[in-house]
Amino acid sequence: MANALQQIIRRKRYEVQEGRKRIPLEDMQRRASEADPPRNFFKAVTTTAGQRKTAVIAEIKRKSPSAGWMRPEYEHDEFDPVAIAKAYHRAGAAAISCLTDHEGFGGDLEYIRRIRNRIPLPVLRKDFIIDPWQLYEARAASADAVLLIAEALREAELVDLLILATELRMTSIVEVHSVENLLKVRPHIGFPHPGYMLLGINNRDLGTMTTDVSHTLRLVDLVDDRSILVSESGIRTPTDIQRLQGEDVRIILVGEHLMRQPDPGRALAEMLGKKSA
Repeated sequence: MANALQQIIRRKRYEVQEGRKRIPLEDMQRRASEADPPRNFFKAVTTTAGQRKTAVIAEIKRKSPSAGWMRPEYEHDEFDPVAIAKAYHRAGAAAISCLTDHEGFGGDLEYIRRIRNRIPLPVLRKDFIIDPWQLYEARAASADAVLLIAEALREAELVDLLILATELRMTSIVEVHSVENLLKVRPHIGFPHPGYMLLGINNRDLGTMTTDVSHTLRLVDLVDDRSILVSESGIRTPTDIQRLQGEDVRIILVGEHLMRQPDPGRALAEMLGKKSA
């Protein structure tokens, strides 16, 4: 998987290079400045978590390189990200995560704008962010938050992107998989402003691609402020949520499990213990 991530990063560097040719940095900066003001993603999830409830970042994920299409119909015109986002909203999601990488995940930046036009929740651009141009691109597309993957960035790159995201008033979720990368990002938690950064622990083993909620539970003692901690991947049942709540982890990102169900909104409602979305 390390090699797979490296391949994705190489592809992203090429995509950014080509993107800059089409839309120079100055033009992308202008587009970002003209976008609607960002919604407060950080507040949306931490407020719910602060009420001793679980804040769900519900993900729109069409396919993945390892698992293929989440459902057969998503390969065709039946895929409707707005309908899924509306169902998540009805079911009680605190925010939306949207995959925008096209080649590996079937995503599109335009999904973000379409979703924000129809529901009031803040939206995370989930992609492989490696360059400042992509942050301006995200803001120009009306994204309220971005994912920054520690394994994909050098420490200095991560810091620079955190500063720029804060200047653009976007929340950053800094995602780690390993103990080593958690220790790398710990000095930067809350930087440069504590109201713009969340820390994500991805429960996916990058070697085997299996997921286990216990991964968050093993690393949680290394996190000083659990109010900003997001547990990502592998969360499927109310029991998984209860295990995380037992360690004061009250923000979760759930995607693949929901997207594999015929009705993702109903699946989220059931996960949260509600009768229907």
